[in-house]
Amino acid sequence: MSKLNPFHLAVPVHDIEAARKFYGTVLNCEEGRSSASWVDFNLFGHQFVAHLKPGMEFGDLHRNPVDLHHVPVPHFGVVMEWDDWEALAERLKAHEIEFIIKPYVRFKGKVGEQGTRFFQDPSGNVLEFKAFKDMDQLFAK
Repeated sequence: MSKLNPFHLAVPVHDIEAARKFYGTVLNCEEGRSSASWVDFNLFGHQFVAHLKPGMEFGDLHRNPVDLHHVPVPHFGVVMEWDDWEALAERLKAHEIEFIIKPYVRFKGKVGEQGTRFFQDPSGNVLEFKAFKDMDQLFAK
């Protein structure tokens, strides 16, 4: 696998302090620069920015069928090492985060075996965190 460059992602949030608590405390992301209307986080080595969107409302999530689940779209997240993925599960449980799709293993015993889980931040943005037993299978067919 070649060197991975950090991505930059900006999402709307309805409450900056709720975003700080969720991304800073629950996901343990270090805070970077900020203002009254946005805050940067180090999301596992990537630049993630929560931008205040006053009057933001939660909308219905579009969902696509995948593995007998209804995967919400759009969503974003991080591919993690397996041990880190399992440690994150404990953090999420400790903070009583509700899952849209509970943690499970896809393609068990097959090419691309991966653990995945889906949940929302306080503003309704959907996150998927996944892990591969073998990271070389990230793009395997």
